[in-house]
Amino acid sequence: MLNQNAPFGLYINGQFRPSSSGGTIPVENPKDGRIIAHVAEGEAADIDAAIDAAEEAGKIWAATPGAVRGDIMHRAAELLAARLNDLVTIEVDQIGRPRREMSAQLGRLPEWFRYFGAIARTHEDTVPPFGGNFLNYTRRVPLGVVGHVTPWNHPLLILTKKVAPAMAAGNTMVVKPSELAPITPLLLGDIFKEAGVPDGVYNVVPGYGATAGLALSSSPRIAKIDLTGGTETGKAVAAVAGHNLTRVAAELGGKASVVVFPDTPIDRCVAATLFASFIAAGQTCVQGARLVVHRSIHDEVVEKLVARATAIKIGDPQDMATQMGPLVSAKQRDVTERYVKIGLEEGATLAAGGRRPEGGAFDNGYYYTPTIFTGVTNGMRIAQEEIFGPVVCVIPFETEEEAIALANGTEFGLATSIWTRDLARAHRVAHRLQSGITWINDHHRIDPCSPWGGFKMSGLGRENGLVAYEEYTQIQNIIVNLSDETFDWYARDGVEKRYS
Repeated sequence: MLNQNAPFGLYINGQFRPSSSGGTIPVENPKDGRIIAHVAEGEAADIDAAIDAAEEAGKIWAATPGAVRGDIMHRAAELLAARLNDLVTIEVDQIGRPRREMSAQLGRLPEWFRYFGAIARTHEDTVPPFGGNFLNYTRRVPLGVVGHVTPWNHPLLILTKKVAPAMAAGNTMVVKPSELAPITPLLLGDIFKEAGVPDGVYNVVPGYGATAGLALSSSPRIAKIDLTGGTETGKAVAAVAGHNLTRVAAELGGKASVVVFPDTPIDRCVAATLFASFIAAGQTCVQGARLVVHRSIHDEVVEKLVARATAIKIGDPQDMATQMGPLVSAKQRDVTERYVKIGLEEGATLAAGGRRPEGGAFDNGYYYTPTIFTGVTNGMRIAQEEIFGPVVCVIPFETEEEAIALANGTEFGLATSIWTRDLARAHRVAHRLQSGITWINDHHRIDPCSPWGGFKMSGLGRENGLVAYEEYTQIQNIIVNLSDETFDWYARDGVEKRYS
């Protein structure tokens, strides 16, 4: 499907082109280490060229009526839906996530373009009361050229969460995708072009963070940087962007807890933990990395969780029967292995996994078995630091107060799930969690209309929902004096005058 001898170019102003340096980035299939494609390696000069194109296109796109933008985005949704099968195949080859997961995830993407296309068509400005003989109204106008820095773990989903509201609001954009998974973001350009998005509205410059990423984040011509990545990366990008007072939105690290109260059926708890912890081999910011479970059911939950986790089918991610594929890279597997070693050194008990699977099919890929630690205390590094691998820490609690303290007991605040049949308890606990996203009796759920983002060190701003659209705009307030009478502040006529 992919031609290794014909590198993908940068996507700038509606065309693929080589990078200014002529360099390329190899894209590896993590199931076997094979190079599946090369893409052009963008640098600072290429970022500047993409911004040039975006600025020029902004003159057209910002002036395009919202209803027209909405129609174009709806066409993009239909084209995207028609090409999902090929995009799924490429996504699986890029990052190693099982096809059964990737098909389900990418099947949702057209919803984002339909939803934000509808907002572009229907969003209303306001007429705030002002007093006196005045008309006072507001307009939401595009920010201009925005930059998107996207990760490898959900290449198209996370990109779509940024592109759809930005495009609907009339902005143009420059995307810097992860060097590990740049192919599908590039291919999205062809879909937009066919849908009628003007050339230059959507530009993609693959490259490395220290070059292309830095050039994008530090450009004074970028109105907003929207980043998904690690917390340390987010801090660095925010610091660089701050020199230009560039707006920053950042969905960063997480260490989500799955909080299970004793009235939850054991089998439901186990199934919930498997889903929360091992989807995407744990490589997601909202991974249920911490199972905070009531002590009265702890032992039975652990016994069944170990049995179920051990039975997860690891294999070729393109096989629909595979339940877990490889980690994205040798580096990511090394990180996971290092944390497993740390957990053992800290005194935690390895209840399952903690090794590479054996057999010829796994020799060249970056596979790792689902891993469960028990005997974990909240102060351990494995309970506090984001691993981004298939590792879950089981932590018992006895009281509701203790469960809340444990769930809040990290520097992160992206997501938490609560499992209980007690409706009052569920809402009571949810209201005390320092968590931007809280699920009750579920995990990993998302919708284009539902705001997504974190508290504390998990980030700034929100994706999804009306709030995301509005965060890609700025408000212009227009105040009109409807009177024909001359206003003379300095006239000595003894009449009291209104100043404000």
